[in-house]
Amino acid sequence: MPTPDQSSPVPARNTPSASGVLYSEKLWPSPWIWIVVVGLSSAGLLMFGPISVATGIIAAIALLVIMTVMLVLSTPTITVTTDTVRVGRASIDRSFVGSVEAFRKAEATAERGPRLNGLAYMCFRGWIDPVVKIEITDPADRTPYWLASSRRPEELVSALTARQS
Repeated sequence: MPTPDQSSPVPARNTPSASGVLYSEKLWPSPWIWIVVVGLSSAGLLMFGPISVATGIIAAIALLVIMTVMLVLSTPTITVTTDTVRVGRASIDRSFVGSVEAFRKAEATAERGPRLNGLAYMCFRGWIDPVVKIEITDPADRTPYWLASSRRPEELVSALTARQS
């Protein structure tokens, strides 16, 4: 039986843990995306069903597995630690993070569209409307800002603007 010292409590959101993680979010697909995946995988049954029902079922299951693996492997993570910020494949030291803003609805659409700078790093997911704009102040980096989807944009902004210890 574990002693109280050996238990593994779950850290609360946005509270620094032993590893220094202030914020973490995985941009999982929405439920409707999974419904589309199941619908598209049933196309295997329709295409191969005339050959044999077993072949159609195998094709549908294979398509479901392939699309599920692709979605899971391509799901980015946003992580803010006391030292770094990671959005998808990009990572930067927090000392190079400037102003941070959250946008929703029409403003988010404008940030993803007409206001978008072609040099910005983008990590969008079509199924997540809000975006967070993170200014990059590194003089050696031509990227003016990062624009990332987030289901909890206010929490992400709070983690990024919290004073570094």
